[in-house]
Amino acid sequence: MPTLLLPAGLFALAALLLPLLVHLARRQTLLPTPFAALRWLRAKARPRRQVRLDEWPLLLLRLLLLVLFALWLAHPAVPDAPAVQRWSVLVPGVDPASLPPAEAGEERRWLAPGWPLVEGRDDRAAAAAAAAAPAGSLLRQLDMELPANVALTVHVPDPLDGADAQRPQLSRAIEWRPVPHAAVDTPAATGPPRLAIRHDPEHAHAVRYLRAAVLAWRTPDAGNELDTGGPGRAVPATADALAWLVAGEVPLAVGDFAAAGGTVLLAADATWADAPVMVPAWRDGDGAVLAHGARHGRGRILHLERALRLADWPQLADAAFPAELRRQLQPMPAPMRAPAADYTPVRADLHWPAALRDLRAPLLWLILLLLLAERWLATSPRRASAP
Repeated sequence: MPTLLLPAGLFALAALLLPLLVHLARRQTLLPTPFAALRWLRAKARPRRQVRLDEWPLLLLRLLLLVLFALWLAHPAVPDAPAVQRWSVLVPGVDPASLPPAEAGEERRWLAPGWPLVEGRDDRAAAAAAAAAPAGSLLRQLDMELPANVALTVHVPDPLDGADAQRPQLSRAIEWRPVPHAAVDTPAATGPPRLAIRHDPEHAHAVRYLRAAVLAWRTPDAGNELDTGGPGRAVPATADALAWLVAGEVPLAVGDFAAAGGTVLLAADATWADAPVMVPAWRDGDGAVLAHGARHGRGRILHLERALRLADWPQLADAAFPAELRRQLQPMPAPMRAPAADYTPVRADLHWPAALRDLRAPLLWLILLLLLAERWLATSPRRASAP
């Protein structure tokens, strides 16, 4: 059933009075002509003046143009009929070769951003794209984007990687089909953060505490190299954490490092005019805030609240400081693996906006055609006077 996305556009129908007024004001008038032979005729009552409209085809065409223009402003749309009646989505980890052939009217796609088509068994690109978003979030997005009359089947590996805090709530009943997890390459264990230190002379005393923490992270055969230097030294591309121990305004390059996915540890006297809103991220045993943190782009910022000296921060001498610093620079991800059966989505009373097909484009072409016809009638040579 057609619908209007902007009903206020129908107020433009008030302009229908304009063509009527124009045709009334500019209608053809009959001028009296004196004739001598009629002067002795008896005078009769003059006929009443009646409202008369000339050029009916042109008037109706102009009225129709205004009606269509008002409809165009009201943004008409109709429900979009899906070409496919059933979607089967595969959560990365499912082997497409283990599934039966697709049925008629069934479309198979990966549960990954953009919903790529299942084209082969080894689809590393889809798996890498899906790793950026949990399976639950992608399921909710797919449920919102699919038309309500499209059936949905989800083939999910057991156990499932990418589960978030709760079972997904969807607006439709789906087929949840756990399958044994296909063999996938497991990522190597994450090593300690590769920390680069940039400091000014006033913060040179703080470098030794960070150096000791880095040495505590490393294995005996990793060497004792530590990238330190002044503020003007470039940060190596291999670094994933940066300690910026420089007073004053933080340069743009440091913000770009965080936005690209790195973690930045700022000194207490460093300032950042355009810093995001930060929340307490690091507390001591008594609950006092040691650092505030915030996301910035794909990375993270930690702004220290104390100077790195024993007089202000006694915990620097504790044996637990290196492990706590590593946890702040490299937080452990939340567990996201769960049995597939325990993550079966539940149906909820959700109402997503229906997928609609915009009718303004064909309506615009019709308006242009009628406008050409109106101009042809209005400028026709056979018309005596054009309203």
